[in-house]
Amino acid sequence: MSQVDASQDDLMRLLIAVSHEDRRAFQQMYELISGRMFGVCLKLAGQRELAEEALQETFIQIWHHAREYHSDRGTPLGWMMTIARYRTLDLMRARKVRQHAGEEHLEHVEDQRAGPLDESLRSAGATQLTGCLDELSDVQRDSILLSYYKGLTHDELSQALSSPIGTVKSWIRRGLIALKRCLEK
Repeated sequence: MSQVDASQDDLMRLLIAVSHEDRRAFQQMYELISGRMFGVCLKLAGQRELAEEALQETFIQIWHHAREYHSDRGTPLGWMMTIARYRTLDLMRARKVRQHAGEEHLEHVEDQRAGPLDESLRSAGATQLTGCLDELSDVQRDSILLSYYKGLTHDELSQALSSPIGTVKSWIRRGLIALKRCLEK
């Protein structure tokens, strides 16, 4: 059975076996979907190293949570791809925090006055914007950040988030409306 031959029934059978800690089934599942899953992680992350880390963490999470899968969560592949997307987005957020954590010394120029970028960000309400972004739902925030920060189109977002394009557009539109309301307070 190759990646393209894998049916939802095959994946369901393998996922059930994995839920009983069947290592061979886990290996087969990995061989069937890892390539496609890596492609999604790479598309979102834009960095091979981050995508590889996300893929690894995704399969660890699948191994530990296979028993929690229910058909009301979608198809087995859809459920696993959702895990991959969220692991990738979580790692991107964590890496962004880590990258900026050691940059406190860059906030001021040598003469200890605030730099022009600091002033413009402060006046633009960067802190308020960050707080408002935190108030959005995960899908709204991720859609907006991926669209504006990573430059993904609606079609790319639809594919990356495994959601219909109309749903993605609604997440962005509702998220932007909520941001506007929050920033006007």
